[in-house]
Amino acid sequence: MKTTVDLPDATFRQAKSVAAARGMTLKRFLTEALEERLRRCAAEAGSGVEPPWMAGFGALSDIANESRHVLDLIEDEFERLSPEPPP
Repeated sequence: MKTTVDLPDATFRQAKSVAAARGMTLKRFLTEALEERLRRCAAEAGSGVEPPWMAGFGALSDIANESRHVLDLIEDEFERLSPEPPP
């Protein structure tokens, strides 16, 4: 399949140079590099290793309770300042 990929000039030059030094076409070099990266990603996904962003996942779960507490305090203060008239 043909596609267009926008690479930084320095990355392109380095890839082309390494491919030539190994006697490979740039297409073959990039294909092998991409396949290797995909294998590593699949291995990481199957190894139970969590991605770095997971470290913060759920870190603020207690904020819901704190937010409810603050809203209750605000409501109480408004009630104190202007109570509803009795029915």
